[in-house]
Amino acid sequence: MHTSNLRIALFSGNYNYVRDGANQALNRLVGYLLRQGAHVRIYSPTVENPAFPPTGDLVSVPSMAIPNRPEYRIPLSLSPKVKRDLAQFAPNVVHISSPDRVARQAVKWAQKRNLPVLCSVHTRFETYFRYYNMSFAEPLVEAWLRRLYRKCDALVAPSESFAQVLREQRMNYDIDIWSRGVDRDIFNPQRRDLEWRRSQGLTDELPVIGFLGRLVMEKGLDVFSDTIDQLNRRQVPHQVMVIGEGPARGWFESRLPHARFVGFQGGADLGRAVAAMDVLFNPSVTETFGNVTLEAMACALPVVAAKATGSQSLVEDKMSGRLIIPGAINQFADVLQIYCTDENLRQKHGSVGEQRSLEYSWDAINQTVADTYVRLIRQRAARAMAA
Repeated sequence: MHTSNLRIALFSGNYNYVRDGANQALNRLVGYLLRQGAHVRIYSPTVENPAFPPTGDLVSVPSMAIPNRPEYRIPLSLSPKVKRDLAQFAPNVVHISSPDRVARQAVKWAQKRNLPVLCSVHTRFETYFRYYNMSFAEPLVEAWLRRLYRKCDALVAPSESFAQVLREQRMNYDIDIWSRGVDRDIFNPQRRDLEWRRSQGLTDELPVIGFLGRLVMEKGLDVFSDTIDQLNRRQVPHQVMVIGEGPARGWFESRLPHARFVGFQGGADLGRAVAAMDVLFNPSVTETFGNVTLEAMACALPVVAAKATGSQSLVEDKMSGRLIIPGAINQFADVLQIYCTDENLRQKHGSVGEQRSLEYSWDAINQTVADTYVRLIRQRAARAMAA
């Protein structure tokens, strides 16, 4: 069987209505599969004005806005209309990418038709509750996820460190790695533009500590701001630039009154903004890979990150950056202070990180997912013949 023989029904809780690293990876995957001659149909909630146009054929599923986070939507059901569309499309493999009700119904639909199911796991959903004073719910959510993931033929995870977490949680025992790539035309050291940096009110002399990501509490905004407070108390010379938008922007701005917020940046503008930093500070523990970490590394920046899934698979501690115990404010401040005062170390670690980023080619990475589809179809056919 060849990639061009694939007919993939892809279910996503957010394919394009709010931009994030997970749905950009899904859109890039679909684009690659279509170029290889595969057929793909996507089922996801839709909105009138999405963040970006979808790649491939997108079918809207019934959904509702999340009350406290109205920018996100909850898929409600695999409606009769969607089921008819599915039957007409006649997939030979089903791919789910979020643990919502529609994904669970899609798994049931596939099982009735003896179709293999692949699940891509993009984030550590169970950890989100830590940021909303609901840590007690984490074991319950983990069990809820396990019930779904064990019904799938295989999982794909963005990093080996996260795959190991999934194995330890007994989510599944067939786990492949679907890593992430980086667009070297957009992210490279040559994108550094000091004129643009000055236009943002940032000087050439003081090092810039950067934050890149959606401005939501689960990205570690509290740890970031507390660490910057510590640097200010120590009178460490530095500047702060924040790239991104989100519902917590007002809170973040109040905590970082002297930071430069440049808002959402995309494409070449994003590459220019990242390259304008001197060090990336990524305290998040919810990411399973860390696209922002890889993008910073491609721009030859050292990265200070939480020692958590994703970052551990990218950052070589004391070689291309530093990995710190999650939430350890003083330790984060210690290593940022060293980078702020040692330009040679910044350049040395940034160079190592850039070389590491060269290993991540999007086409090769996406072909591993196509190969997994083919493998699951063959295995399901072999079991049917044996039965």
